[in-house]
Amino acid sequence: MRRLEGKTAIITGATSGIGMGQAIIMAREGANIVCVGRNEERMNDVVSRILSEGGNAVACIASVEKAEDCKRAAGLAIGTYGKIDCVANTAGIFDGFKPSLEQTEEGWIRMFDVDVKGVFLMCNAVLPDMLSRNDGAIINMASIAGLTGGAGGAAYVAAKHAVVGYTKQLCVDYAERGIRCNCIAAGSVSTPILDKILADDPAENTKVYETIPSKKLGTPEDIARLTVFLASDEAKWMHGAVISHDGGRQALG
Repeated sequence: MRRLEGKTAIITGATSGIGMGQAIIMAREGANIVCVGRNEERMNDVVSRILSEGGNAVACIASVEKAEDCKRAAGLAIGTYGKIDCVANTAGIFDGFKPSLEQTEEGWIRMFDVDVKGVFLMCNAVLPDMLSRNDGAIINMASIAGLTGGAGGAAYVAAKHAVVGYTKQLCVDYAERGIRCNCIAAGSVSTPILDKILADDPAENTKVYETIPSKKLGTPEDIARLTVFLASDEAKWMHGAVISHDGGRQALG
């Protein structure tokens, strides 16, 4: 039996990178997927791919920083599949390693709107259904930048630290009600954003590999496989964890 058979998962940021990998692999493991993203062309591609492989998926064009969009995604999941078993809050933006003095107030607000408020709004959209059944898995995408400095700019590092703290508080508030809230602190993963940064800046390319003991970038599929575990019944006693998935980066301190 597939590990997520019969479960329904909402994946934000499902139209590229890690979110797309999560949507495809979780569908292969039997989950019904609600793909949330803003790019309609890429959305059609990922949903079509899941359907072509015999999986179940529906599209939801939405922006996670809007409460009404998050509620609409939750309503789509319940209306289509009857319940919400899991949400993977993966949608996010990056700040290009900008130090504080180079960041604008608008840029700071935008970072927190997407990377922090978006997680908060989507969690609040799915929690009522999960709490009605005393069961559910929330998987928030942080970063090694949520555990240390140097893995992003001032706004990104601050935002990812906020996601880590929010995940821990979700655990404190809702673990007794059967809601499992965990966080993935992803390292350097080969996504369109990172690939462009490394291509544009040879020095950054060298620096990134120097900070990975395995000397390998992660892939969206690597993160997706951990997401499958966290969404599955195999992780039924895992609450409030912040898991470094980073090729050994955190071993360097």
